[in-house]
Amino acid sequence: MPAPLRLKGIPASAGYAEGPLHSLEQVCAGYSPSGLPDLEKATLEAAVGAAIESLAALIETSEGDAAEILEFQIAMLEDDALTGPAFAAIAQGSAADEAWQQALNVEISGYENSDQDYFRARAADIRDIRDRVLRALSLESGFTAPVGAILYGDDIAPTRFLETDWSKGGGIALRRGSTASHVAMLARARGVPMVVGLCSGDAAITGLALLDAEHGGIVLAPSAVEIEEFRKFSSSFAARQDKARAYLAGPALTKLGTPVRVQINIADPSDVDAVDVANCDGVGLMRTEFLFGHASGLPDEETQYRAYAHVLEWAGEKPVTIRTVDAGGDKPVPGFTVEESNPFLGLRGIRLSLAHPEIFRVQIRALLRAGVHGNLKVMFPMIAVPEEYERACVLFAEERAKLEAVGLPHKLPPLGIMVEVPSVAIAPEAFADVAFFSIGSNDLTQYVMAAARDNGAVAALNAVRNPAVLRLISQVAAYGAANGILVSLCGDAGGDPATIPALLEAGLRDLSVVPAQLAMAKAAIAEVSV
Repeated sequence: MPAPLRLKGIPASAGYAEGPLHSLEQVCAGYSPSGLPDLEKATLEAAVGAAIESLAALIETSEGDAAEILEFQIAMLEDDALTGPAFAAIAQGSAADEAWQQALNVEISGYENSDQDYFRARAADIRDIRDRVLRALSLESGFTAPVGAILYGDDIAPTRFLETDWSKGGGIALRRGSTASHVAMLARARGVPMVVGLCSGDAAITGLALLDAEHGGIVLAPSAVEIEEFRKFSSSFAARQDKARAYLAGPALTKLGTPVRVQINIADPSDVDAVDVANCDGVGLMRTEFLFGHASGLPDEETQYRAYAHVLEWAGEKPVTIRTVDAGGDKPVPGFTVEESNPFLGLRGIRLSLAHPEIFRVQIRALLRAGVHGNLKVMFPMIAVPEEYERACVLFAEERAKLEAVGLPHKLPPLGIMVEVPSVAIAPEAFADVAFFSIGSNDLTQYVMAAARDNGAVAALNAVRNPAVLRLISQVAAYGAANGILVSLCGDAGGDPATIPALLEAGLRDLSVVPAQLAMAKAAIAEVSV
């Protein structure tokens, strides 16, 4: 019997899973080339068409982020820039499968070697596209894993995640992967345990595995003692989840009765459809990047207006804080963002919007018009100096005057800023005119610690609970309390039960979390004596 092997990684979606390992590495059955370029071209065209049809069928059973991912893959398959090199190789005499694999491998390599986390995380999507077409060429229908299996490999394709039945348990353990990947987002939304960045060498490993996605690790070939200890941790986690559900419907109160507002973060308007508005205090962060990532181009005013109005009407009188587009950095948008040597320190967030006022004004008009449908608040990302806030406010005033002139219903919302650039956290008094502050703990921590959260080599440094980060959060909270400016936090830290006590001790009384974390966040708040 092999000795137990313990591997450490980065938690991407909290939870526990015990089950057989199932390799994600797949080898398609052989393809028999015809030797005729015209026939090879037609065969590849048919395989690409079959892949698009299978993705379209999967969209019918998906929504929100999942549907967006599938639409992205279809758009890629319909793009001549992706398929063109393969057809060119076929014209030179290559077989369809060889031409496709070589062309896509070049594309994948470009994504994997990108300086930007966003592109590295999307490499899994391109591998997914490659393998789906290869399966169509070899007439394979796909593959299945045992019920409750832990899927193990370098990375996982988004469609593989969506095609897996997670109702009977299971989890994901990746040697590579990213906490920012499409699959990681889906796993968090559905409560599927997932760990990335496992250091496992080249050993071929099979058999029973214990996946701890709360702390970040996996035990392979575990002993009886390790299985018993793991099940205690797993049971404790499940018990905490069950206990937390009792807190979901009530207001969030600390042990001493101090109220804490708990709002939700959403990335798509459909995210609110499965949430009972009575269980939260509103929307603390509505991202708008989802509108700007389509292959069809930048969104028009009506598309944006309908998306914002949908969420505002769902929330009723409760506040909905919408962040203006935070493109750039790890979120490139064709036709909007620019390639930069260091995109996280470049033209992103409000800087990009101010550099392209013709695009920004469209979003401003949609927000102003949507304001009549509810309790809207708007915040600007990546503010570093007061002049940026002032310029953005001027644009809102100008577009408001235009709407007033033509008699279109509108409402000017309170305008606030994200606190994610250290210059704001260090000197909040320079922003005394803002309506509110919203601390973006992800970027603030990354910039303060100079450590990317998706880089396993420095993951331990990227910690909100570091005294330097907490001191800045406390400083902003104290300034807001002393000057009547509401301060909230909308980063991932707000939904982490282990971090919530430190955030409340730092003076925060307003947190925003993903909907799946509402119950656990409220339960964690109830255990804090502030």
